[in-house]
Amino acid sequence: MDCGGLGGYNYGLTRLGADGRTNKGVGRLSTITATDLTSALTGNPEALDVHLMLVERDVLIEGHSVKIHCHCLTVDGNGRVQPHRLAEFMRNAVVDYAIPRSKLAAAKARDAKYNSTEAVAELVERAKRSFTDLAKTGEGGEMLLFLLAERFLKLPQILCKMDLKTDTRLHYHGADGVYAGVMPEGIPKLYWGESKIYKDAGAAIRDCLASLAPFLIEPEHEETDRERDLVLLSDKADLSDATLTDALKKYFDKSSVMSKRVQYCGVALVGFDAPFYPKDDVKAIAEEIVEASRAELAVWSKRIGERLKSEKLDQMEIELFCIPLPSADGFRAAFLRAMGIKTE
Repeated sequence: MDCGGLGGYNYGLTRLGADGRTNKGVGRLSTITATDLTSALTGNPEALDVHLMLVERDVLIEGHSVKIHCHCLTVDGNGRVQPHRLAEFMRNAVVDYAIPRSKLAAAKARDAKYNSTEAVAELVERAKRSFTDLAKTGEGGEMLLFLLAERFLKLPQILCKMDLKTDTRLHYHGADGVYAGVMPEGIPKLYWGESKIYKDAGAAIRDCLASLAPFLIEPEHEETDRERDLVLLSDKADLSDATLTDALKKYFDKSSVMSKRVQYCGVALVGFDAPFYPKDDVKAIAEEIVEASRAELAVWSKRIGERLKSEKLDQMEIELFCIPLPSADGFRAAFLRAMGIKTE
């Protein structure tokens, strides 16, 4: 499966008919392929390797269309696992995640004009304020999903949900993220995102796939869980480049035949407590953590396969990240602390 971006766009070209006359409106949008969206991706992919070790990627389950990718936390030179460093890394990408690309581009342009950092600094504060202070927030998992989708899978986020929140104490109702990919023949893929970080692996897998299922398998009608996001995409999809953004929006306009070409896929993340991380002052050995993760991956994969069947997701294309953690609660607390958020 090609999970690249969208590309091959003919910017403003107009085709001629067989009689040599201009066919107005024809040719303004051609095939969308991987190249065009590459410029929309954010961040340095290699920075992920500082905080997350790849255990396995593209793990398949017979009879299903899922690909499982497993990462565990890295170990530093002193034999320590550093979830707080991971949280700080995530915090530093908060504007990329929470601010629409066009707004960030405009702020960068203004700062360049006036030789300042004022506009971007304002967006940093706005982005941080958009996160909830609820102790059981799932927004850390959603942001980790964003980083892995963009930097590992090369799937750009096309709808910035944090900018749509009207109350920081509430979570946005809809998918945990919306990302774009494309098939080699130019058929766009819309990746609905969902993340769950729980203590128990089975519960995280169960609830994550249960939450993802409606976005992928419900029949098309106005009361589906995905309908609000589709309406927003037709208006709010943002790739910074105005021409490319307008081209993308055509695929979410129900009055356009292009909307019939979109294939729905899923991108999901489950994080959970893993007993193989050392406790207290015991030094961690990276190879041992990787091997323990690899051994447990067979168990997690079996549970994933069972839940995919239960949710009727067997034939849906899903990219699923498994992230074993020293502590799900500890990860959540580290993220809130890095963000400077005091919980009640």
